Amino acid sequence: MDQQKTRASEWFRSLRDTIVAAFETAEDTTRSDLPPGRFEVTPTTRPDGGGGLMSVMRGGRLFEKVGVNVSTVHGVLSGPAQKAMAARGVPGMDADPRFWASGISLVAHMRNPHCPAVHMNTRMFWTPGAWWFGGGADLNPCIEYPEDTAHFHDTLRAACNDHGHDYYARFKAWADEYFFIPHRGRARGVGGIFYDDLNTGDWEADFAFTGAVGRAFLPAFLPLADLRRDTEWSEADRDAQLVHRGLYAEYNLVYDRGTKFGLESGHDANAVLMSLPPLAKWV
Repeated sequence: MDQQKTRASEWFRSLRDTIVAAFETAEDTTRSDLPPGRFEVTPTTRPDGGGGLMSVMRGGRLFEKVGVNVSTVHGVLSGPAQKAMAARGVPGMDADPRFWASGISLVAHMRNPHCPAVHMNTRMFWTPGAWWFGGGADLNPCIEYPEDTAHFHDTLRAACNDHGHDYYARFKAWADEYFFIPHRGRARGVGGIFYDDLNTGDWEADFAFTGAVGRAFLPAFLPLADLRRDTEWSEADRDAQLVHRGLYAEYNLVYDRGTKFGLESGHDANAVLMSLPPLAKWV
C-alpha cells in the first residue's frame, strides 16, 4: 500500500500545480484595472505528522478569493474523529485509530457576481482496516444560468461514464443530499457530484476514477468563468452574492464533513477554514 499512497499523494500535488497555473493564467487574461492576482503559498504542518501547501489568492481580477490546498497527513485520530469514523462503519476504526490521508481541496469565490463560486476536492484515506477514495465538485452560483449548470453537469457526467454506468446518477444524488442545508430548507448551489468511502476492491480502478474527477474540474468550470467574467453587474447583484456567501459559510461551518475532520484531526486551522468567503452578509 505504500506505493499506492505515494502515487495518490503525487497525483494530488500535480493536480494542484495544474490548477494553480491555470488560475493565474486566467487572472492574466481578465480585463481589469487591478493587477492580476497571484497565489500566496504557505507550508502547513500537522503536529502529529505530515503537512502540505496552502495556496490562497486574494483580491484578483477574476478571483476575489480562491484557495487550493494539498496535504498528506498521518498519525492517530483524536477521540471525536475516531468516533465519527467508527460510526460510519470504517473497518477496524473502533480498535485502531491510526490513519493516513492525502488530498486536494479547492474553493473559489469570484469577483463578478455572475461568475459562479465553485468547490472541488478529491482524496484518499487509509486506516489499518481499509482504504477508500472520496471527493467531487459542485457549482454555487448566486445568479443562476441554466446553461452553465448544464455544462458543469455534462462535463462531470462524461468523466463518470468512463468508469461506471451508474456513477453519475449515484454521485449526483449524493451531492444533492450532502450539500442540502436543513435549517434553510435548500441546497447551497446547483449541485455536482459527491462520493465517499469508495472502495470497489480494485484500487487501480478507484484511483483512475478519482483522477478523472480531478481532470474534469478545469474544463467544467473555467469556460463558465470566462463566459461571465465581463458581464456588467449592479449593487443588487453584489448584494445577492454576499447573501449567498453567507449561505455557503453556514454550510461549511455547520455541516461540512471535511471541515469537521480537519479541525478534529489537528490540521492547520487556517488551511481547514480556507473555504470561507472573504466577505459575506446575512439578511
